[in-house]
Amino acid sequence: MSPPEEPAPDDGAEPAPHSGGLSDRDRAVLALERRTWPGPGAKERAVREQLGITPTRYYQLLNALLDDPRALAHDPVTVNRLRRVRDARRGRR
Repeated sequence: MSPPEEPAPDDGAEPAPHSGGLSDRDRAVLALERRTWPGPGAKERAVREQLGITPTRYYQLLNALLDDPRALAHDPVTVNRLRRVRDARRGRR
């Protein structure tokens, strides 16, 4: 059995889902959102280095995850917190 491959940069193809229904990339996106960041740019740098995608693509994926019931089941605290933030921003527009 060969070692697991490093995640490739986003080429538009969806990664294979993991046993919980979320892909490894989806779970990595939620894991990054659970962390606190020391200052501007640190999170965007981590997105590029750890996930190999642009911050814009990251936020697109994250926004889609917030509406995915599998993400809610996987990490309800993070998903509900981010939904509240998103709803508050929409309310101000």
